[in-house]
Amino acid sequence: MSTSPRTRLLAISAGLAAAALFSTAAHAQIKVAMVIPTTGALTQYGDMIKEGAMTAAEMTNAAGGINGKKIELVAVDDACEPKQGPVAANRVVNDKIHYVIGPVCSGASIAAAPIYNNEGVVVITPSATSPALTDGKNFHFIFRTIGRDDQQGPMAAKFIINQIKPKKIAVLHDKQSYGQGIAAAVRDDVKKAGIEVALFEGINAGDSDYSAVITKLKSAGVDFVYFGGYHPEMGLLLRQASEQGLKVRMMGPEGVGNPEINAIAGNAAEGMLLTLPADFSANPKNAAVVKAFKDKNRNAGGAFQLTSFAAAQSLVAAIKAVGDDPAKVADYLHKSTVDTVIGPISWNKQGDLNSFQFDVFTWHKDGSKTLATK
Repeated sequence: MSTSPRTRLLAISAGLAAAALFSTAAHAQIKVAMVIPTTGALTQYGDMIKEGAMTAAEMTNAAGGINGKKIELVAVDDACEPKQGPVAANRVVNDKIHYVIGPVCSGASIAAAPIYNNEGVVVITPSATSPALTDGKNFHFIFRTIGRDDQQGPMAAKFIINQIKPKKIAVLHDKQSYGQGIAAAVRDDVKKAGIEVALFEGINAGDSDYSAVITKLKSAGVDFVYFGGYHPEMGLLLRQASEQGLKVRMMGPEGVGNPEINAIAGNAAEGMLLTLPADFSANPKNAAVVKAFKDKNRNAGGAFQLTSFAAAQSLVAAIKAVGDDPAKVADYLHKSTVDTVIGPISWNKQGDLNSFQFDVFTWHKDGSKTLATK
């Protein structure tokens, strides 16, 4: 029996569709979302996470992938905004992506975490440090590859108490989950040590003029300032304090550790103190990874590049061990120790690291940093 042209066309189309399906199956991929700010004032933090995840994915894929499957990274923008966190989470879920490196900022992470957890998406944030992300939540699918503010804050306070030894300090914050939380931790510890906290006050993120609060700092006679928040506000505080003759040293958390601060603060950035993850790029064991970064003109020594790389390593190790099943991956992470660029890491029942190393650094006007001694 002869075949009509239309029937032959349908048969060819069906054959092409089958070939395409076979081709996709033969080149199966594991999608991982990088939930990062690609818009807004904090995009450089997104770039740090992206550099770490991309380098890890490239090295994994070059070595054969995960059980023969290649990693495909998908960038999803949440602008580091709490209101955008759930929007980004729903996009990840709708796109049937089961693994996330990020979110970057604590506020967006806190807002999005219930969606990820309820939908069984494994999330490993390399940068969200607020205890509120995990405390009392009973989340099974949310993890970090960075320490918490109640580890970072006490380290900052200890340095202030033992090395700076101020008589009267001010503690400022940006009224957001991350900034206010770590500022409160620093305030509480320095007060316990008998140091007077003359001012504990929030400023509005995104403002361009902080002269009113600087006037308060001058009137209060403070000799040290701690700020909980991000680099745009810290840069302005440093610059405007210098312009208004307030000569006090300032300190912040890892959120101020961004080379962009030098463009804002200028020479006033010199000598700023900050807490950051330890410089894992200096570990000789990470020489091959650091080279892979350099080969792509990326910086392995930034605040979050290697915690992001470690997040990817953790996902890779878990999927290799138990397969591409997010529930099994979460179970694996809760009960296992993974060897990563930030050292062997393991998690407690709420997804926080059992240990993590923060260090205190001095920031310089050329954007470099050195380990602080005083």
